[in-house]
Amino acid sequence: MEKTRANEDLWRVWVDTRRRIVSFHEEEGCQLLEFRSRELFLSCVDQYTGMQYRYQ
Repeated sequence: MEKTRANEDLWRVWVDTRRRIVSFHEEEGCQLLEFRSRELFLSCVDQYTGMQYRYQ
C-alpha cells in the first residue's frame, strides 16, 4: 500500500486481473485503483481476497 498526504489520505493498489495479483506498489501492466476512503480500500482488499488473488 502506498499512502500519500495532501489534505486527505489516499490509498492505492495495482491490480493484474490476468495473473490475479494485487500489488501495494506500482507494477507495470497493472490497473491502478485509488481510494480516498479507508473503508472502501479495505472492502476492495477483502473482495480480492475472496476471489483468491495473491498479494505482493
